[in-house]
Amino acid sequence: MVAVLWGRIRTRRGALIAIPVLLAVLAALTVPLAVTDQCRLFGSGCRVPRIHFAPLPTRLTPLEAAVSGGYIALGDSYSSGEGTWDLDADRSYAGGAEDCHRSRGAYFATVLQGFQFALGGNLWACSGARVDDVLRGGRQGQPAQIERLRPDTSLVTLTIGGNDIGFSEIVTRCVVRLPWSSACRDQDPDIRARMSALPAGLASVFDQIGRRSPKARVIVLGYPRPFPVQPAHSVDNIGVSDQVYLNGVVRSLDDTIAAAARKADGGLAAAGRPGTVEFVDGYGAFDGHELGTAQPYLNALTIDFRAPAVQPRSFHPNQLGYQSFARLIDGQIQSGPPRPVYQYRR
Repeated sequence: MVAVLWGRIRTRRGALIAIPVLLAVLAALTVPLAVTDQCRLFGSGCRVPRIHFAPLPTRLTPLEAAVSGGYIALGDSYSSGEGTWDLDADRSYAGGAEDCHRSRGAYFATVLQGFQFALGGNLWACSGARVDDVLRGGRQGQPAQIERLRPDTSLVTLTIGGNDIGFSEIVTRCVVRLPWSSACRDQDPDIRARMSALPAGLASVFDQIGRRSPKARVIVLGYPRPFPVQPAHSVDNIGVSDQVYLNGVVRSLDDTIAAAARKADGGLAAAGRPGTVEFVDGYGAFDGHELGTAQPYLNALTIDFRAPAVQPRSFHPNQLGYQSFARLIDGQIQSGPPRPVYQYRR
């Protein structure tokens, strides 16, 4: 282009026209190119853009997740504290519902004192509660237990299922019978039928807890073995063979609850949801301290022969038993489930 223009300059007429154009071109060539143009045309002078990386989220430990909100204890008499309720001087514990037999001796009180829950805690378990009482309420005029839950509830503990299979009635028939009677084991078909219906109810309980408290770690505690593995003698009119049988019923019940909990937790883990459902096997919690031993962790049998019926506190944990339960739950709170907890620090 410069040569062409220079050729025009050599003519008188072209000079007047081409000189300004030539000067403009030369000026343009002497002005530094913009950085983006230089980068595009010559591959140099390129600016590397600054990239600001957001900090990676920090996953909460199981303990941090459990104490980040409130703690609620739900379920039946093994959580309400039935076994120590009649020892309370103040019968108005936890909302004044005396008929639910909520006791200060329940494991809940020990767990609550052992950790710094951001929003405190409440005991809403009720003696005699079944799955339906947790979901729909009605027992002793109480609302559904799940209505006590909130989105900021971070820990839920519960025992549930024993009343659904009628364990109190099972024990009563094993006690109030003639010595040679087979009444204890004759219940087995009915027990198995009720137990087979339990998983569906448990699934509903875990689902509803998760809907109301999606970030909650749910710890489900299994029931303890009531008699020694190898009983040595009759206890409260329950012979050795019937003790072994009742131990087996509790083992089957705990296995049923454990399977339902694993299934519910598997669904949460697969979806990456923040909540958990964790089963704590309480079957051997009272090992060496069962009924018939020197220092049992369960209350001995008391029968109202006018009914006849086993008194509520019978076969329920005493103070030592609830303390043993609290240690199990404390350990689970700190160790967490055998998988990551999908909760993160903001």
